[in-house]
Parts: sequence; structure tokens; C-alpha cells
Amino acid sequence: MQTGLYIVGTPIGNLSDMSPRAIETLKNADLIAAEDTRVFAKLASHFDIKTPRVACHDHNERDVVPELVEKLQNGMTIAAVSDAGMPAVSDPGFRLVRAARTAGVPERITSSCSRTTQP
Repeated sequence: MQTGLYIVGTPIGNLSDMSPRAIETLKNADLIAAEDTRVFAKLASHFDIKTPRVACHDHNERDVVPELVEKLQNGMTIAAVSDAGMPAVSDPGFRLVRAARTAGVPERITSSCSRTTQP
């Protein structure tokens, strides 16, 4: 797995919509930045994801993002997830993406399901 920031989409409602690539990314990352670690714990338990996690949401992004960017610059792989859907679209995460981009950290999108791909 290449180092950098992975933006990982999560299911909106049905856990069986989670893509195998998204699960693999979450299992192989060094750290997961989750909007709400309690909500993510349900998904992590379902897919046996044991990767350490840190909360990164509207109320703490200003403090947490610089620390995450430093970890990224030191070679860590971090996956960012929101409670449901794609981080930084309508959820917290835009500050992390913007700071990573400014710092020259590679960003990668790992999609799962989305409303645009569902019949």
C-alpha cells in the first residue's frame, strides 16, 4: 500500500454495500481518521478492522489535522472516513484533505457505494 491520505467512502445504511477495496484499505492503513469513532466501531467490528483510529470531526479538526498531516509527512498511511458516505463531500474531512494537499501529501480516493452507483 502506498503512503498518503486515503479518502474512503462508507455505506449509507447497508453494510453489505462496502467494497472489498475499501475494506482492504481500512485494514492496511496505519491509522483511520473517523468522523465518529463510535459509529465507525460498528463498521470495523462487522469487517474485523483492527486499525487504530482517531476522531477527526468539526469540533476537533483544527487541533487534530496538523498532527495527522505531520504523520502523513513522516510516511504514515491514513484513511479518512465519515459516518456514512464520502468524507469531505458533505461531511467533516475537508480541512484534512486541504491541509494534506497543501503539504504535498498524496491523496487517493477509495470509493465504496454511492447513490450514483445504486439502481
